Order: sequence, then C-alpha cells, then structure tokens
Amino acid sequence: MPGLVGVATLPFGADFNSIFTFGTSSMFEVLDCGLEPRSVVFSVYGWYCGICEMDHRVRRNCAKVPQKLDLSDQHCLKLNKLNEDEFVDWTRLPDDNVIQVFTRLNYRDRANLSSTCKSWRSVGSSSFLWQSLDLRAHRCDWGFMHSLASRCSNLQKLRFRGSDNTDSLINIRAKNLKELSGDYCRVLTDSTLAVIVARHKLLESIQLGPDFVDKITSDAIAFCCPKLKKLRLSGIQDVNKEAINALATHCPDLHEIGFIDCIKIDEVALGNVVSLRFLSVAGTTDVKWDLVGENWINLPNLEGLDVSRTNVVSSVVMRLFSSLKSLKLLCAFNCSSLEEDAAVYTKTNRHGKMMLSFFIDTFKELSPMFPNTENEHAIFSDWRNGSKKKDGNLDEFMTWVEWILSHVLLRLAEDNPDELEPFWFNQGADILLRLLQSSQDDVQERAATGLATFVVTDDVNTSTYARRAEAVMKGGGIQLLLDLARSCKEGIQSEATKAIANLSVNPAFAKFVAAAGGITLLASLAKSMNRLVAEEGAGGLWNLSVGEEHKGAIAEAGGIKALVDLILQWPRGGDGVMERAAGALANLAADDKCSMEIATAGGINALVTLARKCKHERVQEQAARALANLTAHGDSNTNNVAVGQEAGAIDALVLLVCSQHAAVRLEAAGALWNLSFDDRNREHIASVGGVEALVALAQSCANAVPSLQERAAGALWGLSVSEANSIAIGREGGVPPLLTLARSLNEDVQETAAGALWNLAFNPGNALRIMEDGGVPVLIRVCSSTSEMAGFMAALALAYMFDGRMDEYALVGTSAEGASKSARLEITRTKALQRIQAFLFTFADSLTINAASLSSAPALLAQVAESAHIFEAGQLRCSGAEIGRFLSMLRNQHPEVRSCAAFALLQFTDPGARHAAHHVKLLRESRAARVLRAAAAAASAPREAKVFARIVLRNMEHQQIA
Repeated sequence: MPGLVGVATLPFGADFNSIFTFGTSSMFEVLDCGLEPRSVVFSVYGWYCGICEMDHRVRRNCAKVPQKLDLSDQHCLKLNKLNEDEFVDWTRLPDDNVIQVFTRLNYRDRANLSSTCKSWRSVGSSSFLWQSLDLRAHRCDWGFMHSLASRCSNLQKLRFRGSDNTDSLINIRAKNLKELSGDYCRVLTDSTLAVIVARHKLLESIQLGPDFVDKITSDAIAFCCPKLKKLRLSGIQDVNKEAINALATHCPDLHEIGFIDCIKIDEVALGNVVSLRFLSVAGTTDVKWDLVGENWINLPNLEGLDVSRTNVVSSVVMRLFSSLKSLKLLCAFNCSSLEEDAAVYTKTNRHGKMMLSFFIDTFKELSPMFPNTENEHAIFSDWRNGSKKKDGNLDEFMTWVEWILSHVLLRLAEDNPDELEPFWFNQGADILLRLLQSSQDDVQERAATGLATFVVTDDVNTSTYARRAEAVMKGGGIQLLLDLARSCKEGIQSEATKAIANLSVNPAFAKFVAAAGGITLLASLAKSMNRLVAEEGAGGLWNLSVGEEHKGAIAEAGGIKALVDLILQWPRGGDGVMERAAGALANLAADDKCSMEIATAGGINALVTLARKCKHERVQEQAARALANLTAHGDSNTNNVAVGQEAGAIDALVLLVCSQHAAVRLEAAGALWNLSFDDRNREHIASVGGVEALVALAQSCANAVPSLQERAAGALWGLSVSEANSIAIGREGGVPPLLTLARSLNEDVQETAAGALWNLAFNPGNALRIMEDGGVPVLIRVCSSTSEMAGFMAALALAYMFDGRMDEYALVGTSAEGASKSARLEITRTKALQRIQAFLFTFADSLTINAASLSSAPALLAQVAESAHIFEAGQLRCSGAEIGRFLSMLRNQHPEVRSCAAFALLQFTDPGARHAAHHVKLLRESRAARVLRAAAAAASAPREAKVFARIVLRNMEHQQIA
C-alpha cells in the first residue's frame, strides 16, 4: 500500500507555552524555539511504507485502555479508511503505531503533534520517546533542565552543546543514562563534570569534544564508573598517572580511550589500562615516545591505535608492530617523521598489520578484513549490510575505524595543508562520502562537516576547490547529502545542509543540486524551527541565489517567504541566521521579479528592521546590500519609493554610512545612491543628516577600495541633483574630496566624481569653490580620460563653470583685485573651453560634420549621431532646470559652450536613451524647438553646434512619431 500523508492543523492561541503540558511543566519551556504563536501544520509521511508494515513490538506503554488491541493488518487497514468527510481519522490509530511515527519526528514536532488531542498527549509522554535527547540546538538554562528532568528517568543518550548547557546539566537525573556527549563546552569545569558522572553510575560512554575542554583537569578524569567502556576527551592540558590509574582500577570494562589534542599524557600509566582495545592520542603534542615503546607493548588487547597529527617516530612504530600481537591497525595521518621514512610502509616492517596514512590506499588496506568484497571501495557498506552475522568484535573494530577516520579527516580539512590536494582527490573525498552512510550519527555529522570544510579555499571570498567539488559529485555526494538533509535528526540535517551550501558555491555543483530538487529542500529547511538547521538552509539558498538561473526557482519554491520569515522569527541570538537570510535576499533582490516578490512578502520591513536594530556588522552589511539591490531597478518597479517610505529606512542607512566597518559603509552608501534618484527620498536623506554623513564618508575614503569611493561619490552625485542639496554639499566641504576622487585611476570612480562635480558646478558658488580648490586642471585631465562618460561629465562641469554665471562671484573685490582676478579667470576659461572643444572633436569627424552642415540628408545626420553617441549617457535623467540650463547655453557667447550644450541634448534625446521620452517632453514644455532652430541656423555658430542642434530636432520629431 502506498505511503499516506496525514495533516493535523491546530491554532496555538495566545499562550504558546501552555499547549503541551506534562503535569505543571510546559514542553515548550523545554523546547525553546523562539517563535511567535502561529498555526502549525504537520505532515506524517510514509508510515514505514504503510501502517500494516509497522513494527508492532512497541506496546501501549502509557495509554490506559482495558481491551486488547487488534493489531492485525486488516484492522490497521480498516483504521485508515476515510471517514464521512473523506479525511483520515488519525486518532483511531493504535498507540504503538503512533509511537513509531513519533520516533521519526524531532522533539519539537513530537510536542506539537502531541497537542492535537488528549490521546496523543498521553502517547507523547511515553518514556520510549525519551531514550535519546539532543539538546544542541536549544538554550538549556536551569529552569529548562529542571522541567526536563521529570521526563528523563529512562533517558539513555544525551547530547549537548555550548556554555549555556553545561552547568545546568546537573539537574538531569537520568538513572539509566549510558551515553553523554558534549561539544563546544569549554566552560565545563571539574566540579560540574564530577557531579554529572556521580549521578549517573551506568554511564558507558563519555565524549567531550572535538573542541578543547581545557578547564577539565586530571582531578575530574578519575571516573569511578564501573560500567564505563568509552572515554573520548579533547584538549586536556595534562592527564596524569593518578587519573589514568584510577580509570584502570575503577573501570574494568574500559576498552576505548581517546586523549585527543591534549598537551601531555602519562605514557607509563596508559600501559596499565590492560582492558584497552582502542586508543587515540591524535594531535597530542608532548608525548615521550621512548616510554610509549616500553609500556604500550604491555596492552594485551590493543587492536587499534591512532597517532595521527603527532611527532611519533618510526622506531617506536616498528616496535609496536613487532611486539603487539593483538594490534590490527595503526592510524598515522599527518605524521611528518613517518612520512619521511618510506620503510615504515612496507608490509614486512608492518608485520602484516594494517596502517592508514596519506601514502596508503585506505580502502585497499582495510579490504583483507572482507575477503568476499568485490569492490574495495564498498567495504564499509558491505560490513554494514553483513552486520546481521553479529560479529561483535568486527563491529566494534569497524565502528572505531569509522569514528577515527571521521575525526582525523575533519581535522585535516580544517588545517588544509596545500600538499593534501592529491589525497583529497584520490581517496579523501571518497572516504568522507562512505562515512556519510555510517550508522553512527556523530560520524555522519563529522563527515558532512568535513565535506563542508575541505571544499572551501577562502572563507572570506567564498571560493572552492573545483576538483574537490567534482570528486564529491562523481562519488554521488549530492544525493547522499540531500538524503541526510531530509533526516529527522536535526544535527545531521544541519551539517549535511552546511555541506550542500558550501559545495554550492561551485556553479556546477549548484546546478546539480537544483536539478535534484535541492532548492525546494533548502527552502523547506529554512523554515525549520531549529535555528541551526534554518541557518544552514538559508546559507544554501544564499549560495544558490548567486546563480541567475536559480533565482526564479528559489522564488517558486517559496524561498523568499521563508527567508523573510526567518528574519522575523529570530530577533535575538540569531546573527548567523540573519546574515544568511539577508544575504540570500540581497542576491535575489538583484532580479527585478524577485525584488517585487520580496517587497510583497514583507521583506522591506524585515530588512529595514535589521538595518535599524541589529548591531552585528555582517548582518548590517547584508541588510544594507539587500536594500541597495531592492532600490536598484529604477522605474521598473516601485521598490525605490517603497523603501524610502518605510519608517526608519533612510535614517538607518544614514547611520550605517557612519559605521566603523568599511563593508557596511559601502553597502549603505550604495543604497542611498539608489534612493537618491527619487525626489522625495533625496530630500529625506538630506533632512536626516545624509549630506554631512556622505561628505564625511567621501573625505575619509581617499585611500579606500575603489568600490567604496565610487559609491560615496555616487551618493553625493544623486543628492546634488537638488540645488539646495548641492549648495549644502559645497558648504559642508564636499568639493575637495570629490576632486581627490576625480583624480582616481579607476574609471568608475572618475565617472561618479565627475558626475557629482557636474551637478555641483550648476551652482555658481560651487563653481567658484571648484575653481579655487584647483578643480579646473583636474576636470581638464578627466576630459582626456579613456572613459567617455567621465570625459563627458567633466566637459559639462567646465561648460557650467565658464558660461558666465560665475564671473560676478569670482570678480568680487577692489578694482585692482578685480583686474587681477579677471585676467586669471580669462586664462583659466580659455584653457577650459579649449579642452571642451578638444573633447567634442573626438566625436565629430571634420569631413562628416562639414558635409552634414551643408546638406540636410538624413543619412549624414544619422552618421554624425552614431559617431557622437555615448551609450552610458543615455542612462542619465535630467531635471527641467537642467534642460533649461542647456537651452540657455545654446545662446551663450562662447561657441564651445554652445557646442557642448547641443552635444549634451543629443545624448539625452537619442532614441535609444533610457529617458529620451522624458527629456523630449521637457524640451517641448520649454518650447525648445525655436531655440534649437535658431542655434542650427546661426551664422556665428560652430558647424558642430549646428549639426548637433539639427540632430536634436530630428530626435524630437522621432519621439513624437513614436
């Protein structure tokens, strides 16, 4: 029978924490999800490929029903029949079947599903569901752990993470606890660990790492756990003989020890733990290897030894091989002294024992243990599939091998020495892929983390090793990772999703992920109530959204709504979530259609909230970048206006321009530049201190990266469209930094600085400031730039400055001073006008201009228009005042000014120009045709001015017909 899908929908009401209660405690006090009340819909898929196939070994442990259940297949099928309303009545399922379904859900979903009815509330409290608990994604304070304690009497396995969880763990009193695993718990102290161990005498496994737990000392390691079988500790400073001898005395069943990345261990005492079968001292620095050779040969049961990342010497290895008859495997990755001694790797010197290292094929080395395996690379899967034979010793041995390999490969991926490229490509990637299929959760997680780590070459620039990503793809890694990302175990989900996200930086990998349904999966994971899973899901969408071909698919999969909701869901303690969600939205906002969907989904409010309230610079950067991209589409949508009207948006961006972080300033300036194209936004920016902030930014970025310089000048360019703002920029000292930026060798910076100076020069007072600050030589130099656009705007600025309006400001003073100033002004004017004329000649072939001036043939005009066209100039949008200024300049006494004005109008009215219709409309309203005809017919006008004026008239006629 096919898998069924059941949906239970419930409104949570106002009190989110009161929904699922055992006694007086709320389940959601335990599961701190940080969400607002909302309706939750749960889908239960598969039912183990049909309810009739469920494992019936689980009995009714909690429901009090007097009659005996009929668990026959026919009864189960009958229960699944639709009721009169054609809905499955899930509440009629036997409790043992419901419990089996609950085991496939994470803790939060179990709690939610339990709140649907009284019967399932009872089922949800079954101790069978609380044998294993993973608290790594939850904040575990004292109240949390106290409310949890009453439910954990039968808890057997506990995993925790972080400083918030350690001290509160002493409230857990699970008398049957067997496995304790914690990571990122540097603050765990001797006293806390001692209390935890003392309260749980049945502990069989203690694992703290892989990060350092440097506050734990030998005093706490002297465990008195008679059942302890496995001890793995990372980063201990000193493991002395008293601690190790106590372990040997009080833990007779201790068969595995891992003192990993420790500073010092007592080598002699370790030789006394005769029960050891597996030992790892990987990464331990201060080991006396002569004592190892003398004492560890007394370990009669030692089968596996890991000395990876140590300075072990070959003589000790040879002695261990020859003396330890029980030894089967030595793991020695990244041991420099061994790698320099090729003799260690010969079968003779190894006495037939297995050794794992960079220079040995791991699969081939392990294959003799599985003589019936046809494919050496399938030994791990063949072992798992053949585990029904119940060879306990082999299972324990291979379980340890998997764990050691996952640990050492992750460490190697983190260190990432350059010489490992052949290893990763030849076997390392394949080993990690095989470990992804392990039955051990922590091995799967570590393998996924290893894949996420080893593929990245540069965290800052998010670049990847192409060959490594290719090796993962060839090994079937995409499907393996996607399957793990669908796991109900959130730790595995999180790490697998991280690997997908990192590998998706590679375009080829991203393409295959998208083709395999990865976008839909990532969008779903971004909706997770587990912060770690949601963070990695958003990270995957962030990386995939770089590709233009994926943006639409992300929107169709509901990714935009999921990302916006993420920002609203994690207002505190979620900087990683915020950065990834905002980064993905920033990429998507670059697409016009997606940008509109972001606005519709409430993204503007969410991003503005981040920009206003978040103090984390990387989140601020991505929020500002998203707002910049949202407002970059001009007239194609209304986002520019919508962002400007959003309460607090412009104020927040002005504050971010003053940030201490260059990346934040860069994106905020870009957003203000885009916003300044709207008149209302422009005035709002100025009213909240935007002029002062942007002038200060321009003054401070003389030595900054060109992109920041460009955006600082660009934002001032946009603001200076308003004459009031232009005057304010000049008054605040904006001219000198813009002149500095205009000297840049970067064309983009030149263009924006020249554009700002063009607008500023429209005001005579600013024009005088530009001249007095040495701006004329700068603009003359920019006129000769390889950038036509920069040269064009520099020529316009010079034409504005020397059209005569500045003279009355420049010549103020006594008659003697006036004469001197007048002489200097004329010299400067002459140089400027000559430069304007030289610039125009680069676009006007004299023969063609002469022919066009003598003929009215349309073909000649078209030829001149084509050679004079500057494509980027067609993107400019002028105000009515600017158009009026150009018309006035057509009557100017200086021929060069007239030619420059006609040339500018030619650019703005070109039929291919973006705002040609707007400019033609302004010209008609100004009755420009008469002025243009006069300019075209004037006897004293230069030929190029006449021809350019005629082309403008033709453009106006063309626009009218269109």
